Amino acid sequence: MREARGAGLRAGLMILAFAAVAVAGVALRPLLPIDETRYIDVAREMRLEGSWFLPLKNFELYTDKPPLLFWLINLVWTLAGEVSGFAGRLVGPFFALLTLAGTWALGRRLWDTATGAMAAVVLAGLTVFAAFGGALMFDTLLACATLAGIWALVSAMKAPGVNRRAWGGFGLALAFGVLAKGPVILFHLAPALLAAPLWADPASRPSAREALRGAGLALAVALCVIALWVLPAAITGGAEYRHMILWEQTAGRTVASFAHARPFWWVGAMLPVLLFPWIWSPGLWRGAVRLRFSDRALRLMAVQAGAGLFLFSLISGKQLHYLVPELPAFALIAARALIASGGAERRSGWAEAPVLGLLLLAGLIPLAAALGAADARTAELLHPLVAPIGFLLFCVLLAALVWVLPRAAGLSVAGLGLMLGGLGLIATTGLGASYDSAPIAREMAAHEAAGLATVTGRYNSEFGFEGRLTRKVDVLTAEEAPQWLAAHPGGLLVAECRDVPTLEKTAAEVRFFYGHDWCLWRAE
Repeated sequence: MREARGAGLRAGLMILAFAAVAVAGVALRPLLPIDETRYIDVAREMRLEGSWFLPLKNFELYTDKPPLLFWLINLVWTLAGEVSGFAGRLVGPFFALLTLAGTWALGRRLWDTATGAMAAVVLAGLTVFAAFGGALMFDTLLACATLAGIWALVSAMKAPGVNRRAWGGFGLALAFGVLAKGPVILFHLAPALLAAPLWADPASRPSAREALRGAGLALAVALCVIALWVLPAAITGGAEYRHMILWEQTAGRTVASFAHARPFWWVGAMLPVLLFPWIWSPGLWRGAVRLRFSDRALRLMAVQAGAGLFLFSLISGKQLHYLVPELPAFALIAARALIASGGAERRSGWAEAPVLGLLLLAGLIPLAAALGAADARTAELLHPLVAPIGFLLFCVLLAALVWVLPRAAGLSVAGLGLMLGGLGLIATTGLGASYDSAPIAREMAAHEAAGLATVTGRYNSEFGFEGRLTRKVDVLTAEEAPQWLAAHPGGLLVAECRDVPTLEKTAAEVRFFYGHDWCLWRAE
């Protein structure tokens, strides 16, 4: 009992530390283009226009994502009493905390309290989870839907017959996932359902016919809930909107991605980054070889993690954060491995040499770039020099903590601490300003009455929220730019300078944003 309380205390402290780092991220860094700037502005435009079924971007239909995240942002704004960037950005971290709590609860249910608590520590200490968990994105919502679906599925497979409550819960999880990010929730939940004979106890699970009936009930529940949004949106959005949300945004990304197209091997190649620092721990691997797949719960988590990795390798469009819903399964497997190793509470010392080396390397990279190892622009952004020096020293401190703390505590502190150090580096150098859309957005707001335009392949409302723009930004070709300026005295044309060769760069105010020079041409 005392050991379980100790494990719970460590997990609770780690979750509190995660929350603190996530809130610090909201306070220390700007909205990151193009995702965060776009999503928060979609929510604002929906509120501004009263368009609750149809998301809007640049005051036109936005078909890329379902509305749940935007509804939640608006709910937060309603509770806060104002359209606040800080308040709206807390939605992602809130669901990250729910994911941590859900992982803890699932581990306790499948094994014991110690496993659940250790899994929460592992997940909170994944640097990538800390990065995306603190961002205003869809992935932590999808992770919560996945955990809820697995919980319901485990309940449904506990006894013969059709457990209507459990299957109904599975259907609600599917609906939540679809409203959060679309049919991709099936990638995260269908493998566990299809592989039930592998992990569910044959002595107590439903028959194949009963499971099929239960899955049909879950699908019916999911479709009924989804229809509450899809039917009004499809009717009012028109034929093009129906085609985009019901087909293109799923099939288009799966078969021939129009965004983020990458080769089959890319996901596997990124695992050393996705699972840092735990995948680099020799202690974790020593415990992993002791695991036995006679453990049915372990089989379930292996299916959950492995199927996601395989399926996202198959599809055309993929990003690192697409795998966030699989990270709880990895954390639970890692927790079992750490417990099996018997060394989770022992000091690591040189046993974690790979992690120590990578922390020092992470600290050296910004300093080397600031001293001229990278291009001159990057070196300029990483000044004043005291900031990368401080980041290096902070990484040395993290390495020291890995050395002196028990293995589980040291690695989790290192993973989460690296995220905190990165936030400090952003806040104290030119990196933060170089990704901040607010300066350009304020200039655009001052010229909105006379007209605003941009030249781009796809305008993503990078400046809408920070400028609180209330009118559509005209999207032009480079050839149209001179005529637009002539026709809009007092207007402002904003674009990457390289995209508008028809206008002189010397005639514009140049600002560095999102890795490129942006030109602001004012129409006289």
